[in-house]
Amino acid sequence: MSKRVIRTDQAPAPFQGAPYSQAIEHGGLVFVSGQLGLEPGGNMVEGGISEQTEQVMKNLAAILEAAGTSLANVVKASIFLADLADFQGMNEVYGRHMGENPPARATFQVAALPSGALVEIEVIAAAV
Repeated sequence: MSKRVIRTDQAPAPFQGAPYSQAIEHGGLVFVSGQLGLEPGGNMVEGGISEQTEQVMKNLAAILEAAGTSLANVVKASIFLADLADFQGMNEVYGRHMGENPPARATFQVAALPSGALVEIEVIAAAV
């Protein structure tokens, strides 16, 4: 069983040329690397947690679409916040995108995120 690298120009390229893929499809699952509130060109969106989370969700959706699946097929999400006080703002945006049957999820406060980001989200989705 081989892995398939997923790549789209509709989401940011790997951070500063770092050695990772936007996503990997393997064994019927799509593993999406953590996404920040960066626009596809690499610039951080202006605003706070809501705006950054909205961009993160757009990036995740674009990568999953490139893999032939969607946010509706996400089975697990890991969310990293620079400040757990931003949980409510992130959760409101995240909830709108994940719908009535959201995936399993873990949320953590971390010491820092790249580029001064407020939120990073990685997901695992079923390939379809």
